[in-house]
Amino acid sequence: MSATTDETLRIGTHNGHLMVAALRRHHDRPIIHLGDVTLTGQQVADRISTYIQAFESLGAGTGTAGALLALNRPEVLFILGAGQTQGYQRTSLHPLGSADDHAYVINDAGITTLIVDPYFTERALELLDKCPGLKQVLTIGPVPDALAAHGTDLTAAAAGFDPKPLTAKLLPPDHIVSITYTGGTTGKPKGVVGMTQTMNTMTGVQLAEWEWPESPRFLMCTPLSHAGAAFFVPVVIKGGTLFVSSRFDPAEVLATIEEKKINSLMLVPTMLYALMDHPDSRTRDLSSLETVYYGASPINPVRLKEAIERFGPIFAQYYGQSEAPMVISYFPKGDHVDADGKPIEARLTSCGRPSALVRTALLGEDGNPVPQGEPGEICVAGPLLSGGYWQLPEETAATFKDGWMHTGDVAREDEDGFWYIVDRTKDMIVTGGFNVFPREVEDVVAEHPAVAQVGVIGIPHEKFGEAVTAIVVLRDGFELTEPVVAEIQAAVKERKGAVQSPKQVIAVDALPLTALGKPDKKALRAQFWTGERSVG
Repeated sequence: MSATTDETLRIGTHNGHLMVAALRRHHDRPIIHLGDVTLTGQQVADRISTYIQAFESLGAGTGTAGALLALNRPEVLFILGAGQTQGYQRTSLHPLGSADDHAYVINDAGITTLIVDPYFTERALELLDKCPGLKQVLTIGPVPDALAAHGTDLTAAAAGFDPKPLTAKLLPPDHIVSITYTGGTTGKPKGVVGMTQTMNTMTGVQLAEWEWPESPRFLMCTPLSHAGAAFFVPVVIKGGTLFVSSRFDPAEVLATIEEKKINSLMLVPTMLYALMDHPDSRTRDLSSLETVYYGASPINPVRLKEAIERFGPIFAQYYGQSEAPMVISYFPKGDHVDADGKPIEARLTSCGRPSALVRTALLGEDGNPVPQGEPGEICVAGPLLSGGYWQLPEETAATFKDGWMHTGDVAREDEDGFWYIVDRTKDMIVTGGFNVFPREVEDVVAEHPAVAQVGVIGIPHEKFGEAVTAIVVLRDGFELTEPVVAEIQAAVKERKGAVQSPKQVIAVDALPLTALGKPDKKALRAQFWTGERSVG
């Protein structure tokens, strides 16, 4: 048997193929609910096909770079579907991002087309002024008067085409489908190059290892243009239904869970806390919930224990980063609790076990695997990896080196194979020559009954270089008295040691968050540091 010369023979499927298959398989079932709009698989496929034709007719499809800025609405799924099936290069702009952040991304990624929700008309005008390479603006709906000189109604353009059978283009594994910008907590945002094999590998692991209800009724209350989109294909291919909230409102989310019998959703920890603290969480019937995925930032183990005790063992954690998205490790629902269903407190700071389908290792500074129980950097290899950083060869070489992608996250492995992330290497505090991982201190401080949220940073200190400092948000009814500070310091000293014990405890009304809802350590440190801070 001779080798073939056909270069496409062994090219596999990508997420666009999965989407086409899912919509075809469930063509007569309602798969999307958003407000008063309900669409079947066939209707979604038809809409996607008209959007593909519209993009091509407007010169905003194949071979062009586009950016999307929108709230959650049905058209976003059609736009994403067009991109996934045809391999369009797309960059999503976070709805909460600043004008300067959006302009930086558009200019850096070479974006020529901005697809925008009319809600963001003022922002679109700002970006036209700040981004000389931006050639056209496509509005999701009628063009507002303020954009009349620049805008084209994408929705109307799509409506002018007849639906065609939806097909996915054959794309090589390294085809660029997205440039996703990191949160910028360690400097200027870097564009992470997403490839067809990156996204397809991620979805394959989600389908193989994650716990899905038999027939998902999945509530999307995070931006569809970001993490929410990663759940679109898995839910539909599982025969599920997507219920899409236009925004995250705790009362609205709790009402939707009760009224629509939602059995699954994804939350970042700050969203989970908001739901738990809302009075409706104690009066609404939430018994339909089977799986609540959580991730994107560390969770307070005290709040997680409280959530399990109130709602049952329905919580599952995923861990990844833009460079190796979402599926590096997984913490199943049942592993949070013992045989009696009670939370295993010592395990609630874990991110689960590494995926069996992803090559991973915990490596020391010498590049070798560390002994069990010792801290090592999480390193990843294989087809899950992104294509590096957009137009940043030096940064790419520094992260993707020696056969591994170095995440910058430090973890320990216990005797049962569970990983515990102790911190980011860049967040590590060096005090008096000793290394302190803030996450380990935060986990102890979070257990104090007065503390609702905590962020631990190092601030300048003449003698020690950096002083361990806990920034806390207090629970209602508590004050940061001297006895409370002493209790926090004593608890950390007892559990972790004198070096780790905070030299200061400072109360604030709220911790700064990035646009993605993660605690912003860079913003916290900026209040105390001038100039650059370096670690190592």
